[in-house]
Amino acid sequence: MENKNKYFKALIANNGQLNEIDLGEKMGISEDETRKIIVQLLSEYKIENVENRACNYSLIKTTKRKNKKR
Repeated sequence: MENKNKYFKALIANNGQLNEIDLGEKMGISEDETRKIIVQLLSEYKIENVENRACNYSLIKTTKRKNKKR
């Protein structure tokens, strides 16, 4: 859980400069653990699979999350 929160904050700060796996490795997280964290963030609707420069994931805006609940 702690790695997920740190990774999510790093993903926000990264702003698409590194791909998602390299970002995890830079933080000391293995590739398998990084993929598990990405799956969790996707299931929580915090990120979406959209190409954002080098990274394949982007944050979901809060307005999008609110509209999906309807």
